[in-house]
Amino acid sequence: MRVMGIDPGLTRCGVGVVDGRPGAPGTMVAVEVVRTDPEAPLADRLLALDDGLRALLEAHEPEAVAVERVFSQHNVASVIGTAQASGVALLAGARRGLPTETYTPSEVKNAVCGNGTADKRQVTAMVTRILRLQEAPRPADAADALAIAICHLWRGGVKARIAEAQARTAGASAPRIRKGSNR
Repeated sequence: MRVMGIDPGLTRCGVGVVDGRPGAPGTMVAVEVVRTDPEAPLADRLLALDDGLRALLEAHEPEAVAVERVFSQHNVASVIGTAQASGVALLAGARRGLPTETYTPSEVKNAVCGNGTADKRQVTAMVTRILRLQEAPRPADAADALAIAICHLWRGGVKARIAEAQARTAGASAPRIRKGSNR
């Protein structure tokens, strides 16, 4: 499965594309950072982000998109920009008809490092090791995007299989009524 992980940001939006499957090391396909001009009007920045994500989706043709879920920080202005970038990322995936999933930073850190409170240095080191890269991806937004893609590969596939099993179980336990029966 090919997953595009997105670490949303209005100034720097990390994008990492990974091929892999649950429980196995993945292979990095691409890693980039979509940048927007902090001095440009907000609408222009959101459009530039959308254009950049669209081009990367077309170029790499992922089967799923995973986006880091926005979490509360002390800087409200930063959270708003991140939330706007997150919305653009989710929309870009949905526009292509791709399944999209969000993960909290602690879910990503736990999946990649085994510790939901790992710092950026630890996440970058583990991404480098898991993907067997010669050097660490830079900047941190790029490493985070790869970590999000890895998290989806490892957790998203499991989530999908659980949902499918639950749907089959619900269908199997539903009462069956035969046509023409008085019971």
